[in-house]
Amino acid sequence: MRRLLSSIWWPLLFCGSVGLIYAGMRAGHDVAAFNLTYLTLALCIALLERLVPHEEAWLENDGQMGPDLAHTILNKGIAQVIITFVAFMGIADALAPTGAGLWPAGWPLAVQTALGLVIVEFGLYWKHRLAHEWPWLWRFHAVHHSVTRLWFFNTGRFHLVDTMTGLMVGMPVLLLLGAPRDVLLMVSAITAIVGMLTHCNIEMRCGPLNYIFNTPTLHRWHHSKVLAEGNRNYGENLVLFDLLFGSYFNAPDRRPPRDIGIMHDMPPTFLGQLKAPFTSQPL
Repeated sequence: MRRLLSSIWWPLLFCGSVGLIYAGMRAGHDVAAFNLTYLTLALCIALLERLVPHEEAWLENDGQMGPDLAHTILNKGIAQVIITFVAFMGIADALAPTGAGLWPAGWPLAVQTALGLVIVEFGLYWKHRLAHEWPWLWRFHAVHHSVTRLWFFNTGRFHLVDTMTGLMVGMPVLLLLGAPRDVLLMVSAITAIVGMLTHCNIEMRCGPLNYIFNTPTLHRWHHSKVLAEGNRNYGENLVLFDLLFGSYFNAPDRRPPRDIGIMHDMPPTFLGQLKAPFTSQPL
């Protein structure tokens, strides 16, 4: 039974969350539905992490809940809300009456969302890959990779500069093409949902989904200290460009590493982590 459930958790949580947000959007309460669904997903994952954890050791306190929460509030609660829901969607609403742009607005919303995910993914993939291969960007991205356990609570642990650069390479392209508000919302919602699922400490077997989405299995390899494993799986939502550009990695015959993190020390405080990329210390 546990093995069967481990194959169901990812599609159940993903489809349930997307469905709730879509229903809220149809009812005219898109932002409220997004926030309530995200909170509900977090609570469900928190419970499942205790009931069916992938790594028992990752249940232990790492002393980083304070910094993790502060990063999440700054990135998810302020930066992304202001930029995504106020700026990007405000622009989409303003442009809607003109009908300008190349976007295929007559297609079904599901197809438009899939197209939006692929377009956004291209920028997110290369931004993430450069954050590993370009030392200057790595200094900011290292804040995220300094975690020593993966669980839902540190999903939003990113340096603000890392978050801002990510926001600038995806959604603006959809806006330039004339994508409507509903598409921006669904792409943003799926990105948020997949992001939390990739970090969850739940025993999951994703099977064929590992060749479509960025799953917990693939992301656990991405956090490996072994560079041949960690410098792989850069996709945010999809693994399409990892497959195309040769950065896909999975080893079904092995278990992803429990010992994760970076090779250098990261300051233990929130302010220290914000300042760390601007210092001369190695990261």
